[in-house]
Amino acid sequence: MRRSVAVRLSAVLATGALAAATGVALSTSTASAATGGVTGYATQNGGTTGGAGGQTVRATTGTAIHQALCNRASSSTPITIQVEGTINHGNTTKVSGDSCSTAADKIELKQISNVTIVGVGNGAVFDQLGIHIRESSNIIIQNVTVRNVKKSGSPTSNGGDAIGMESDVRNVWVDHTTLEASGGESEGYDGLFDMKDNTQYVTLSYSTLRNSGRGGLIGSSESDTSNGYVTFHHNLYENIDSRTPLLRGGISHIYNNHYRNLNESGINSRAGARAKVDNNYFEDSKDVLGTFYTDAAGYWQVSGNIFDNVTWSEREGDNNPAGPNPTSNTSVSVPYAYTLDAATCVPGVVSQTAGANKGLKVSDGSCTPQSPDPTDPDPTDPDPTDPDPTDPPAGTNLSIGAGADGSSKASGTSYGNVVDGSTSTYWSPSGSTGSVSVKWGSATTVSKINIRQASGSGTIGSYRVLNHDTGAVLASGSGAGVIGFSATSLKKITFEITSASGTPRIAEFETYAS
Repeated sequence: MRRSVAVRLSAVLATGALAAATGVALSTSTASAATGGVTGYATQNGGTTGGAGGQTVRATTGTAIHQALCNRASSSTPITIQVEGTINHGNTTKVSGDSCSTAADKIELKQISNVTIVGVGNGAVFDQLGIHIRESSNIIIQNVTVRNVKKSGSPTSNGGDAIGMESDVRNVWVDHTTLEASGGESEGYDGLFDMKDNTQYVTLSYSTLRNSGRGGLIGSSESDTSNGYVTFHHNLYENIDSRTPLLRGGISHIYNNHYRNLNESGINSRAGARAKVDNNYFEDSKDVLGTFYTDAAGYWQVSGNIFDNVTWSEREGDNNPAGPNPTSNTSVSVPYAYTLDAATCVPGVVSQTAGANKGLKVSDGSCTPQSPDPTDPDPTDPDPTDPDPTDPPAGTNLSIGAGADGSSKASGTSYGNVVDGSTSTYWSPSGSTGSVSVKWGSATTVSKINIRQASGSGTIGSYRVLNHDTGAVLASGSGAGVIGFSATSLKKITFEITSASGTPRIAEFETYAS
C-alpha cells in the first residue's frame, strides 16, 4: 500500500454515538453454531450446513482443532468444533491423519468438508494465526476474531491473510467474525478475506474488517476469473486503504454494509466482474466504487446507496471511479431471497450486529437487531421445533384449498400433491434440494407447519422455512415433522430443502394458525 493505516478514534466514537441514537434495546445470547441462518450465495449449490448432524467437540488450542479434524472417521465426517481462548503459534502444531492435512503455522482446513468452527464462552481469538481453506467445501466459520496475521516479519502465517480460500473451494459461510490487522503491506500484512483459484458460493455476513491496507479480493490476478458467487452483507469495513473488496471476474452481491474511512479506494470491480451494490452506507471515504489500477473494466448495478462525505478523483488512465454520481452499467440477478434494510439505518444496525461476541444478533429487515432465532439452538441440544412427526398440530390445515408452486419438480410429481390432503401422492424436487410453497389469495396467519414425508427415496437433511413475501427465515433445522415459529401473516410460505440424502418425497405441506 502507498501509505500505512492510521486509526481514527473520532470515527469510532461517532459510530458508537449513532448506535446509541437508534434507541434499540439489545439482548445477548450464548454463541452457538446457527447453521440454519446461512444467507446469500452460500445457500446455493446445495447449501452450506457445515458440521450439522455430526459430533461437537471443544478446543482451546490450535493443536486441539487439528486433532478434532484428524480424529474423524473420514475427511467428510461432519463435525462442529467449539473454540474458546487464544489460538496462536505457541499452541498450534501439525497433526497427521487420514482425515486431515494440517500445518503448524496456520489453522489448515485442507481437502476436507462438513466442518463448523464457532467461538463460544468468553470468545475465540486467532492471534497472528490465519485460517486457510484449500480444496474444501461446506465450511462454516462463526463468532471468532482473527488478528494481525503477517506475510513478512515474525511470525508469519497463511500468506498474511486472516481468512484465505483457494483451489476449488465451495460453499463457505463466514459469519459474525472480526478480522483485523495493525497496518498495511509495508507493516507485513496482506488481505483480511481473500478468495482465489476457483472459489465459489461464499457468504461473508455480520463481520467487522478494520485497520488494514487490504480488505480482501476475489481473484489473485486479471486471469484468475474462475471465482465468484459471493455475498457480502451487514459488514463493517473501517479504516481500510483498498479492496473492500477487489473483484476480478465473477458475480458478487454487496448489500447493507457500512464503509467508514476507506482511504484510497473501495469496491474495485475489474476484469469483467459484476457487482450488485444495494443499500450500503459509505462514509468519510474516497473513491468507494469503480475500476482502479487497471484498464480491465468491471461493472456494477447500484441502488439505494448513501454517499456521506465521499470524495471522488478524476477519471484518467487506469483510474475510473463510478462517482460522483454512480449509475448502473450492468444488470445482476441473484437466485436467493433476501431482505434489505434501509441504507439510512445501516450504520446503527451494523454497529450492533457485526463482529465476534455480539451474541450473533442479526437484522430482521426492519432496521432492528435481533438475537438468533430460537430454532437455532446450541449444536449439542435437540431441535425444539422438531418434535415427534407423529404428533401433528390441532386445528384446521390451512393448506387444503390453497395453491402451491415451487422449484423444479421430479418427473411424475406435482406441487398440488402437497395440499390435497392425501399422503399417497407427493412432490419431489428435481434433485436432492429444492423448494415447495403454499400460497393464498389474501394474507393468512401461520405459526406452525407439518411436513409429512412419503416413504421411499431420500430423506430431508437440513431445511429453511421462509416468508416468501419478504424472504425472511421463519425457522430452520433438519428432518421432517412439525415446525413452529412466531405467528406470521403472509400470502405465501416456502419450505426449502437445503440438503438431503437422495431425492425426498413430500406428501403433505400442512399449515396451521396455532
